[in-house]
Amino acid sequence: MKIISGSLKGRTINSYDIEGTRPTMDRVKESLFGMIQNNIKNSVCLDLFAGSGSLGLEAISNGSKCCHFVDSNKKCIDTLKENIKKFNISDKAFIYNKDYMDYLKNCNDKFDIVFLDPPYKMHCINEIIRFLHQNKLLKGKSLIICEVDELYLEDTNFLIRVKERKYGDKYIIIFENNEF
Repeated sequence: MKIISGSLKGRTINSYDIEGTRPTMDRVKESLFGMIQNNIKNSVCLDLFAGSGSLGLEAISNGSKCCHFVDSNKKCIDTLKENIKKFNISDKAFIYNKDYMDYLKNCNDKFDIVFLDPPYKMHCINEIIRFLHQNKLLKGKSLIICEVDELYLEDTNFLIRVKERKYGDKYIIIFENNEF
């Protein structure tokens, strides 16, 4: 797995072999970042189920101001720390070894871009989206990018579904905050 664009393009991302995790394929990541490229520069990002940090690292490589990486798995966090150290971007990366809801309940930041790629059988994205909205953790025209295995996401009155793409057995769905 590699960084596919930006200042870190071509750098290899250390990965891991943990049951239940599946990194976003490079071709999917390339397509996704092509769709959001105009929103990345100087953004504050949240990679909520970070794993090795592929999506957040790609955002930093493409000009994001910073990314908050959250994962409850210690092995994922250790791998993420190695990647951040290797890429010399520790000033732009904030790492939290926490359950996603524990992190969100104690979060004081607001985000321009949120990456949601939980384990597929978890079905927690609707809950997270509602929590982000109710607790005002989204900035103006923020984006929420969801990677899911089935189309179970609820439409809301505060988000607009701006893009939806299918890649093999997964979907990438991009929502834009409608309350700004």
